[in-house]
Amino acid sequence: MTEENKEPRFPAMPSTSPAETFPAHTPAASQIFTTVLTHGPLTRQEAARRTGLSPAAVTKAVRPLLEAGYLVEDAGAEVRPPVGRPASPVRVDGGRALFVGLKVTGDEIIGVLTDLCCRIRVARRVPLSGRAPRQVLTVAADLVRELLTEAEGFGVRVLGLGIAVAGDVDRAAGTVRYSPFLDWRDVPLAGLAEEAAGLPVTVDNDVRALTVAEQWFGDGVGLSDFAVVTVGAGIGCGLVVHGRVVSGAHGVAGEIGHVPVVPDGPPCHCGDRGCLEAVASDAAITARVGEVTGVPVADAAEALALARRGDAGARAVYARAGEAIGRGIATVANLLGPERVIISGEGLAAYDLFAGQIRDAFTAAAFGSAARCEVRTRPLPFEEWARGAAATAIQSFVGR
Repeated sequence: MTEENKEPRFPAMPSTSPAETFPAHTPAASQIFTTVLTHGPLTRQEAARRTGLSPAAVTKAVRPLLEAGYLVEDAGAEVRPPVGRPASPVRVDGGRALFVGLKVTGDEIIGVLTDLCCRIRVARRVPLSGRAPRQVLTVAADLVRELLTEAEGFGVRVLGLGIAVAGDVDRAAGTVRYSPFLDWRDVPLAGLAEEAAGLPVTVDNDVRALTVAEQWFGDGVGLSDFAVVTVGAGIGCGLVVHGRVVSGAHGVAGEIGHVPVVPDGPPCHCGDRGCLEAVASDAAITARVGEVTGVPVADAAEALALARRGDAGARAVYARAGEAIGRGIATVANLLGPERVIISGEGLAAYDLFAGQIRDAFTAAAFGSAARCEVRTRPLPFEEWARGAAATAIQSFVGR
């Protein structure tokens, strides 16, 4: 670590009681719970059909979850099958537990308090005065403390904390190996946060965290293969293949932002040239608009306003960005054949300026049946990214 990043500390919170463990001690129990969480309410028969488990295995898995209050009988939604007795569906009791999620950007931390069904109960934003680990962790500690105080009003324990950070994140080790927007290298974030918060902590790449939320609670529910592509400060991609979020052997799967799309194009901070991120990120678009038009533009909002006023040069920059994004999405479709690609991120503010180019470039570059992939936009504020961080904490808690 650099001297600046070395051994940051932030104030510990009051001691808490021992962490509660999830009463699902087998993979089958975790699978049943996750299935009910994402698809419920479900009868036991429906849960067996969806998971491929036997009715006896489902009954055995459900019993301790009911006893511990994580599942409840949904008697008001009784289902009458074609034959046999009516069956009461089971559903997750969202109010049984709470989780905290933090999304860290280069300028602020967005925090949410969610229930077990990942519904946001409280949301907060706090600015960052600096990006050094010590400064960020101090602000994060204050924000977590505030959300824990809010949780007391619900009378339910907080059982996990998820933190989402852009860049190369080793979730298993809880380490941010490299975050370009924070200029962090090898920061053991999970350990530091766990020491302070007294909670189990999950740290993951922000786009992967958003993908978990989409898989369990959003537009990816029920899909075996899909991708989330985010455009904005960077270009990210989360991948779900055969029902699993893909991290890759080294934790960097889905880095389409560093796929070259423009031969001999502009330099990228990764050291290559013509990367998708060097053409279509907010910073790249802003810089290019200034070069092409000769008009000083301070940020993406000013670049967008200039294009919306009809400046031909600015509009051409957005068109080129849309073509690059379309080719990037086609690369994902050609390699993995997802059923759906969900486009999100703050860069969607300019979607009307490059939607046609994304569509046309995707259609031209997608090979054969890959072109059947549905491309869907889903504008999501950063609170939803923080919700993704909470989703990773829920995922870790239930052992999935």
